[in-house]
Amino acid sequence: MSVGSRPGRRARGEIEELPSGSLRVRVYAGIDPVSKRRRYLTETVPAGPVAARDAESVRSRLLDTVRRQHGRPPAPRTPAGDPVAPTTDAPAPAPAAGTPTERATGPQRRSRRRGEPTLTTIAQLADVSAPTVSKVLNGRSGVAAETRSRVEALLRKHGYRRPELGTPHASVEVVFYGMQSNLAVMIMQGVQQVAGAHRFAVGFTDARRQVSEGRFWARDLLARRPTGVIAVHLGFTSEQHALLAASGIPLVVLDPTGEPPLHAVPSVTSTNWSGGFEAARHLLDLGHRRIGVISGPTERLCAKARLDGARAALEAAGVGLPARWLRHGHWFSFEDGLNHGQELLRQDPAPTAIVCGNDLQALGVYEAARLAGRRIPRDLSVVGFDDIPYTMFCGPPMTSVRQPLTEMGAAAARMVLTLAANERLAQNRVELATTLVVRDSTAVAPDH
Repeated sequence: MSVGSRPGRRARGEIEELPSGSLRVRVYAGIDPVSKRRRYLTETVPAGPVAARDAESVRSRLLDTVRRQHGRPPAPRTPAGDPVAPTTDAPAPAPAAGTPTERATGPQRRSRRRGEPTLTTIAQLADVSAPTVSKVLNGRSGVAAETRSRVEALLRKHGYRRPELGTPHASVEVVFYGMQSNLAVMIMQGVQQVAGAHRFAVGFTDARRQVSEGRFWARDLLARRPTGVIAVHLGFTSEQHALLAASGIPLVVLDPTGEPPLHAVPSVTSTNWSGGFEAARHLLDLGHRRIGVISGPTERLCAKARLDGARAALEAAGVGLPARWLRHGHWFSFEDGLNHGQELLRQDPAPTAIVCGNDLQALGVYEAARLAGRRIPRDLSVVGFDDIPYTMFCGPPMTSVRQPLTEMGAAAARMVLTLAANERLAQNRVELATTLVVRDSTAVAPDH
């Protein structure tokens, strides 16, 4: 199959049947002048009794599109519109209710609004050539840093959006800022469940490492051109978001560290406030009144919400949270739990229970209790957050607030593929419920 590659050679395109019964039409469209990669026009026809006929019509339309791009006339047809050659110029079938994931595999054209800037407009304003702007949009090298910054600033200022998404790689990239192995694996499993079921590859990037090496993770993504991006536990700038948006790569944030720019970025999170509230409420129900809290870094939304939830439960019970029993972790780490746990257990009186910002901090408190000669749960009750697999294997098994991490990954994948199909999301923010899982690290207060 080769359309436009050799003059005089007839190309018919491909029609492939997908596992869902839908038909995917693919027509070769030549070599991309910037990336030097083969380009294809693809479109998916929903399954149904007339799918084969509609696929032939789509193939004909895509072939005529390629002919026009290469300066050749469309295929001839009869006055009635019937094909003279094996291809036709039948109108495109009306959009149907196939899955967003299937339709996301092909290029999507976004209609340009009146007055919206073109690539040529941006090039003129930046005093550069259109190919230079294209290089910036695709994360390519060969552009001076000052020029690249000037072009990116103009793309943001004028709200440029690529009208033709081209042919992205059939992949979803998950960007982590530091990879805590347990959380990352569970999130990736959820993304894979959705993306893999529709033959999308799933990759990942550790943005923290790239930043430490002086690299710009968003530009690297442009060069790889995935179908969509899921950013996990990641703080990103409005500049990075604008660059992805201008290049036509949809972005969904999972558990955002801060408020997305202008609330424009779709996000998936869990009920962190409710989880913190239930953790503290559980300890209050066991008779604890001296309850300490070790939070994560409160500049992160999830850490602040968990702390606020725990504080609300304590204040509602008339107990409150004295400053001497509150510690803020630098990160959600074992070291946070160990160091702050030792500080809390040296208090007089010391807390009889501690709510932790996550399970790693709780494991650190386990070690602090061991070093202080305190037994869990007889002398000290401990509650974690996340419910990573190790919580049921430590001694004693840990009470923890379970985050539905796999489900969160799956939800983010569905959202990003819906956006890639140029469809509206049912909601811009998805919040999934947490669950308190009671095990053996919590018991009735020793002085109750």
